[in-house]
Amino acid sequence: MKKTLIILLFVFTVINVFGQVPTVSEPGKTNPSNEEVAPINDVVTNKIINPFAKVPLYDNGILIYDYDGNLFSFDLDSEQIVWTVKATDSYTEMCANAVTLHDGVIYVPFINGEIFAIDNQSGDVFWKSRIGNSTDKIILKNQTPIVNNGKLYVNAQNGNIYALDIKNGALVWNYKFDSLNNDIPVLAFDNKIFTPSGSSFYSFEANTGKPLSQRSFETAMNGKPVTDGENVFIANEKDVLFALGPNKLDNLWQFKLDENQYNIKERIFCKDKKIYFGTQGSTVSSVYSVDSKTGTQIWKTDFTEDNIQYITEHDDTLWGYTRKGKLFQIDLENGKILFEAKLTTLPISNLEFPDDVSVFYYCDAGLIQFEFETKDENMMYMRTSIKDDIYSGYLKIIR
Repeated sequence: MKKTLIILLFVFTVINVFGQVPTVSEPGKTNPSNEEVAPINDVVTNKIINPFAKVPLYDNGILIYDYDGNLFSFDLDSEQIVWTVKATDSYTEMCANAVTLHDGVIYVPFINGEIFAIDNQSGDVFWKSRIGNSTDKIILKNQTPIVNNGKLYVNAQNGNIYALDIKNGALVWNYKFDSLNNDIPVLAFDNKIFTPSGSSFYSFEANTGKPLSQRSFETAMNGKPVTDGENVFIANEKDVLFALGPNKLDNLWQFKLDENQYNIKERIFCKDKKIYFGTQGSTVSSVYSVDSKTGTQIWKTDFTEDNIQYITEHDDTLWGYTRKGKLFQIDLENGKILFEAKLTTLPISNLEFPDDVSVFYYCDAGLIQFEFETKDENMMYMRTSIKDDIYSGYLKIIR
């Protein structure tokens, strides 16, 4: 008995000191509709690599999630790569996700189902988690990890939403949807988590994963959910934007796009009780401003024979670019175009603003800094090769 006790104490000591033993998190316990024993493709495993800690921010750096699936930190002064992190395995080279920087820790999802927590200064990994064990499927796609109140939330292509502990990557709760393909980031608001899946929209208790409400629609809901601080807004895959109450998901109003326009998806944000969103269109693509209380259109700015690819808010104006490489800035109050330029290098990422005189974006050849006054496209980092089948890249200034 004494010998057994000594062996057990030694094993526990090794696990606590080195933190290298992966643990399997058991999903489904907070959700009675889920199976008690989940299929292996739904299970989350996590491994602690280094003690978790908040980290000071690296000075004058930018995170580049390259379209080949590698994440690296780039020093903007020396124009040198500081560190690089990549997935353990991926059957194809692809980024397809975004990163979140919180308290100096980078949270990055990879398409193979892995999620890493990384020191922004050194590139050291605090922990690794993995959804399932697939090496030939895309598990995480179009995900921006949502960090809220000590948890990280993602939707997965195996039909699950997951909440992980940000300190160790362990599973806190998950929920299995009827629809498999879930490629829209969730919304954390009012101690709840909101997300679409298939033709339904759901709300959960953020801490426990307890299902609160579900609303069904006629068509698939593929818009990014956003809030004005009071209500929640979600678009379907066609041409309707819905305003829903956050408690019962009751329909407050709905806004229909112009004829032959559709697909708002992630081109949407709220500011000062207004909703701004960009559409695609067969002949005309538009940016709209709508009152969040009433659903009344305030203004609309059209782009003919082109399609809006991306929009964001910066310094009380709206910035974006089109499929044909038109960079534009719009006044939030009246929809007037304040600035536009035809780019020779086509953006494939979000826009990041290092200062008042320029903007960063990623193209097939590398990192571009575009100067507003001269309209120069300066190559800050050049890739050694260019791929043909590019999905997306992502940038995040460390600040």
